[in-house]
Amino acid sequence: MASLNGKTAIVTGAAGGIGAATAALFVREGASVMAVDRDGEGLTRTVERIGGDRIATCVADISSPADVGRYVAATISRFGGLDILFANAGIEGRVAPITQQTPEDLRKVLAVNVEGPFYAIQAAAPHLARRGGGAIVVTSSIAGLVGSAGLSPYVMSKHAVTGLVKCAALELAAQKIRVNSLHPGPIENRMMRSIEEQAAPGKAAAVKDGFAAQVALGRYGTNEEIAQLALFLVSDASSYCTGAAFVADGGFIAH
Repeated sequence: MASLNGKTAIVTGAAGGIGAATAALFVREGASVMAVDRDGEGLTRTVERIGGDRIATCVADISSPADVGRYVAATISRFGGLDILFANAGIEGRVAPITQQTPEDLRKVLAVNVEGPFYAIQAAAPHLARRGGGAIVVTSSIAGLVGSAGLSPYVMSKHAVTGLVKCAALELAAQKIRVNSLHPGPIENRMMRSIEEQAAPGKAAAVKDGFAAQVALGRYGTNEEIAQLALFLVSDASSYCTGAAFVADGGFIAH
């Protein structure tokens, strides 16, 4: 039996990368999914790849409380309830030293990466409680556990996510809502391509080789590998897990 039969999930950042892979896996495991992203064309591609009537989309700015309320309401209207929130959307920001980061650089990253999950949990939790409980997973990063030169706004935001998850887990446990953070390492997707190119314009391949050399397993992970961990965290297989940080980084921070 599929592990998410009869469940309804919201997946943000679903236009590509980890979000698209997770939306597809959740549907294969029996869930109905509201795929959310600001990229409408990307969402269309996600739906076309998945197919069927258990996937719907909502174009939204996850840093806007009004838009968050709208995508949650659209989920309830379409599928009748909510059991799972995968607050996955995030941006990497600009790669530059702290002294060169602008106020706008900082505000933009914090709005998406911190305010987005905060508003999502606020809006989704009452609906999960009405179903007798549920699961929330927020995508952080290994940057939410360690530092990374040149990525201070991103690292700040992902550390904040780790704290948000711990608070939410304590507050929502009585309502049988579990909350965990997911911490990917280097993954083969758009975000890492952006970081590589920004770190050394025109020499992204060399930057990638350097990152990969720091991974104990010797390679980047895949979006699908992170989706499998997300599935575990939202399914009953992780029923005793809450308030915790789950790392999938191939051993990158094990040094």
